[in-house]
Amino acid sequence: MNGYISVREAAERWDISIRQVQKLCNEGRVKEAVQFASVWVIPEGTEKPTRTARSKPGPRPKAKAKPKTWEADSILNPTEEHQ
Repeated sequence: MNGYISVREAAERWDISIRQVQKLCNEGRVKEAVQFASVWVIPEGTEKPTRTARSKPGPRPKAKAKPKTWEADSILNPTEEHQ
């Protein structure tokens, strides 16, 4: 197609993988990219999309302690309650 390049050509020009170009197209980050069936075509001269700013992830929540279902001490040292 005149005026368009393939995903393979875009990957070579942008120095990224073919899969990454497909992913950028699926996410709508390659402006004016068109999909015909399962094939993407990209207008010639389209610039490589820049990374979007990501927010910093917050601190991970601390894992809650799992309740104990049994105590090893109660088995090893039985008391009157557990007999």
